[in-house]
Amino acid sequence: MTLSRGRIHELLGESGLAPRRDLGQNFVADANTVRRIASLAGVGPGDRVLEIGAGLGSLTLALADTGAAVTALEVDAGIVAVLRDIVADRANVTVVEVDAMRADWESLLDAGERWTMVANLPYNVATPLVCDLLDGVPAIESMLIMVQREVAERLAAPPGSKQYGAVSVKVAYWAAARIVGHVPASVFVPRPNVESALVRIDRRQPPAVDREALFALVRTAFGQRRKMLRRSLAGAVNPAVFAAAGVSPEARPEQLAIDEWVRLVNAAVAA
Repeated sequence: MTLSRGRIHELLGESGLAPRRDLGQNFVADANTVRRIASLAGVGPGDRVLEIGAGLGSLTLALADTGAAVTALEVDAGIVAVLRDIVADRANVTVVEVDAMRADWESLLDAGERWTMVANLPYNVATPLVCDLLDGVPAIESMLIMVQREVAERLAAPPGSKQYGAVSVKVAYWAAARIVGHVPASVFVPRPNVESALVRIDRRQPPAVDREALFALVRTAFGQRRKMLRRSLAGAVNPAVFAAAGVSPEARPEQLAIDEWVRLVNAAVAA
């Protein structure tokens, strides 16, 4: 079961609502798309799913159909009322009205449980939210997120690509990320002016390094990404540290994989 394009328009009209641009609301109106997302999430009975930005519930229903226990978060009070009606007969769905950027995750996520996050995230929320969850919510073991294609490419970018940046390094520190699909604009109501992609992020054991020092050094280097490291990190990294870490001082920041960044920081700390 999912919501058709016509049904979405009906629900909005009956409730006196309209998609809010300030919240980046684009509702999925395609059964194949939500079923594919639920399948790619790899969840089923016994699993706990955190859905962020549930909207009118198209994806919520597909996730519930897998048998997983779904906690669906939505910030728009008007939409929440409609969503609760839509999932009223689904015992495995709990709707919570909350802003994910300000959520108290300890109270929302049952202690000791492992979670899969599934979300359709707007451009202005996607990157900071993913980074915050990776940094501070270890209970979320994997994520399957639908985001603007350019955001997806940055989150999953490999070293050496033009999309690779400080965010890519942060994601790589915590997890393995890859683009697992693309979503056409035609499946949304209203239709956005951007393409979307699906990113799978699976948490792993992070490398042994001073995390704050690592991210600070990465931000400094990418602040001048066109410069060689010996210039962009002048004053932050002693020239001898590059040799100790086995990292070329002539390299540019987008050329370094996470293990090279870790070696550089560890060598700097040991110097």
